Amino acid sequence: MATIFALAVIGMLSSVFIADTSEGFAAAINQAGTLRMQSYRIASSMANGIPGDMPRSGEVTRKLVAEFERRLFSPRIHTVLTKGPSESVTQAYNRVEKRWQWEIHPNLKVYLELTSAAFGERGIAQQIAQQRHYYLSHVDSFVDNIHHFVEALELDAEAQNRQLRLIQLVALMLTLFVALVSIYLTKRTVLNPLKDLLVCARAARRGDFSVRSHHSSEDELGQLGDAFNVMAADLSKLYEGLEARVREKTLNLERSNRSLELLYITAKRFSDSSLSDEVLKSLIHDIEQAMGVRSGTICLGQVGDRQAFRLASTSPVDIERQISGGGDCSRCLGNGETHTFKVDCEGGECVNVFSTAIRDQQQQYGVLLVEFNVEQELEEWQQRLLETVASHIAMAINLSQRVSQNRMLSLLEERSVIARELHDSLAQSLSYLKIQVSRLEKAVSEEQAKDDLLLISGVLRSALNGAYRQLRELLTTFRLRMSEAGLGAALDETVREYRERGGLEIELIDRIANCRFSPNAEIHVIQIIREALSNVIRHANATRALVKIECDMDGIVTILVEDDGVGIGIDEEGDMMQHYGLPIMQERANWLGAELMINEPESGGTRVLLSFSIADSDHTLSHENLIQKISYE
Repeated sequence: MATIFALAVIGMLSSVFIADTSEGFAAAINQAGTLRMQSYRIASSMANGIPGDMPRSGEVTRKLVAEFERRLFSPRIHTVLTKGPSESVTQAYNRVEKRWQWEIHPNLKVYLELTSAAFGERGIAQQIAQQRHYYLSHVDSFVDNIHHFVEALELDAEAQNRQLRLIQLVALMLTLFVALVSIYLTKRTVLNPLKDLLVCARAARRGDFSVRSHHSSEDELGQLGDAFNVMAADLSKLYEGLEARVREKTLNLERSNRSLELLYITAKRFSDSSLSDEVLKSLIHDIEQAMGVRSGTICLGQVGDRQAFRLASTSPVDIERQISGGGDCSRCLGNGETHTFKVDCEGGECVNVFSTAIRDQQQQYGVLLVEFNVEQELEEWQQRLLETVASHIAMAINLSQRVSQNRMLSLLEERSVIARELHDSLAQSLSYLKIQVSRLEKAVSEEQAKDDLLLISGVLRSALNGAYRQLRELLTTFRLRMSEAGLGAALDETVREYRERGGLEIELIDRIANCRFSPNAEIHVIQIIREALSNVIRHANATRALVKIECDMDGIVTILVEDDGVGIGIDEEGDMMQHYGLPIMQERANWLGAELMINEPESGGTRVLLSFSIADSDHTLSHENLIQKISYE
């Protein structure tokens, strides 16, 4: 635009200059043209002069000469000459002026002087004729000079007009060229960048912030393109950050939904049914599906235990062996805190194990183990979820424990009621019978009755004493209470009781670890051990006895009661001699689903061996699988 404006200004200034230079050329040409006519008028006045009246004719000629000289030196012509016309104009004018000054005007001056003098001196007519002849003979050449001057003026005016047209044409061409260049540059530097910016703006409106403006320069559009690129980059980062946050929030929401769903299913399973193996395995499967882990295991145990009780598991057998470390569960239990350890892959597949404590109200019941691949890593939300599930399991165990304790307390209360009833009825009757037998013996003795009567009386007393002893044991059985410390404490109390009653050394080896029995199973186990120890005291004449109870992680219980006495007594057919209490022990073993073996080892004494599975020890209460595995601590 500046170039076009400059060209326009230059064109206008050139036109003004040329127009100013050409101003007066027409008047000068007209004035110069009158010089030719004026020359011929002078010639006409000289040729047509009245011979008898020369002064008057000379006066006319003088006026014409004065008019010629006035026109020759008129401002119109001098104005053109002062504006710097072409050299041909100046030369032509100088020739005309020179001939006029040095040739024509002196001739006319002499002629006019003669005409004035002829008014008084008539003898000079011949000189006047000579001067007239001279002028008339030179007027044509002088007019030619004037004509050349007029022609030079015309040519110079035409040249200036041509110059003006040329300047205007050049200005027009330059203007057109500049306009075309401006259009091209405008398209290149304005329209194309604007289209590029428009494309970028439309892409940005569609959410595509990857487009960039390709126009880069120092002009406004270049700066605008750079600003748009910076804005698009910032928006792209912001949009990517927003998308990342949306994805993160969506992922967190999905995780929360999965976590809530798992916790809801866990709570629903525990509320709808008891804590059985099937329920716990279903829970482990739910954990596997929700978190994408391999398998899981729930074990009961506390910190410091070398052996735990496996409550439920979906792990393959080889993985279980590798995790348990050959029966050492200390690394699974750890120090009671959540931890992860790697299982050695000797000849098998390596796995990582996540262990979190099953704890409720500062009471640890066991651990929840989750196996996952080595290249996998549990995220923080997964660990928190597993800890929450473990706390739900602990609460379910605690609740089941309380239910089991209440059930056991009710059972023991019923037995206490039965014991009181037996004491108030049968025990009183037997005591009365003993008194009567004593009186009978005294009376018979005083009367010195026959020996048969005394024998019968002795048998009666022996039977009554046996019945009374059985009643006391029955009362003791019914009054037996399991302390809240569990089976281990009951075993300690039983061994201490029989050690004091029998005055012999009784060694107790308790390896039940974290195996948990139902209340009925605990009572049967205690009663079998008590019956065996009672037989040791009454019949074995032993000096020492051994009570050993073991439970492996699969829930197989082995009970051994052994003494160094005289033996139980086996007849020639290999059958045990009838001892009081053995049928009751067999009945309790059958109730536990156990195998009872009583024999005499080669070293002497008697050995009572009982073996059963905790899972089958309470077959009469199939809905109490939980009671088989919880602690009464």
